[in-house]
Amino acid sequence: MKRAIAAIWHFYREGFRQMTWGRVLWLIILLKLLVMFAVLRLFFFPDFLGAVSAGDDKGGYVGNELIKRAVPATPDYP
Repeated sequence: MKRAIAAIWHFYREGFRQMTWGRVLWLIILLKLLVMFAVLRLFFFPDFLGAVSAGDDKGGYVGNELIKRAVPATPDYP
């Protein structure tokens, strides 16, 4: 089992060592992931639970918000 894991590790290590364009492509992929998960999160996914203080019940807040958004706010519905 150890020999198989060592062979797999050696295979990937040598493959990454001999890459030319692959390094540039991996760098582009990592930068895109950084942009997607870090930058976009800051602008498009605000922290709604951060507005609830630490002492309040966050589970209750989430439950109330789900109920408010699920039930249409119409005058016919009490």
